[in-house]
Amino acid sequence: MSVTGEHDPSALPPEEMQRAQLYALLAHLLARPPGGEFLAALAALDGDASPLGQALRGLAEAARGTDAAAVEEEFNILFIGVGGGILSPYGSYYLTGFLHEKPLAELRGDMALLGIARADDVKEPEDHIAALAEMMAGLITGAFDAPADLEAQRRFFDRHIGSWAGRFFTDLESTPSAAFYRTVGTLGHRYLEVEGKAFDMAA
Repeated sequence: MSVTGEHDPSALPPEEMQRAQLYALLAHLLARPPGGEFLAALAALDGDASPLGQALRGLAEAARGTDAAAVEEEFNILFIGVGGGILSPYGSYYLTGFLHEKPLAELRGDMALLGIARADDVKEPEDHIAALAEMMAGLITGAFDAPADLEAQRRFFDRHIGSWAGRFFTDLESTPSAAFYRTVGTLGHRYLEVEGKAFDMAA
């Protein structure tokens, strides 16, 4: 996604930076397979005893037990394939059963209001889960303008992520072809649960 404004994220509270970093991590993992250096960084992650912390530990363990070539092959089987991968990581597909449907048009309308535009070199529809995670990170940090308040974040989350992404991450967790990406599914699933509860508590 291209950026139409800039804000210093260092002014954010630590918990908000952690939220943005988790969204950015999911965006990176789901946009492209991680290379060797990124896998090494993932292998060094640690987490606490919470379900989300345990998901981070599981991701780190999976990163230590694989290599970039194996993860790239798995990524291609899951999301690329010949004529399409095993899973379709698009909101329109999960919400309607088809690509390029009304949820994508609604997302584009909200993106315009928020000052978010697809970069010229991006060919994927904007309702790809990686793009949506990147947008959430940007709303938190102020990458597109000033940081969005919690109400604006919640509206975007509920409308474009919470309405379907939990099912996608559950499918990713349970897909037999997923090994490394099974742990990505668990991380995404558990993080969405944390986000949903936090938004409910703040309402």
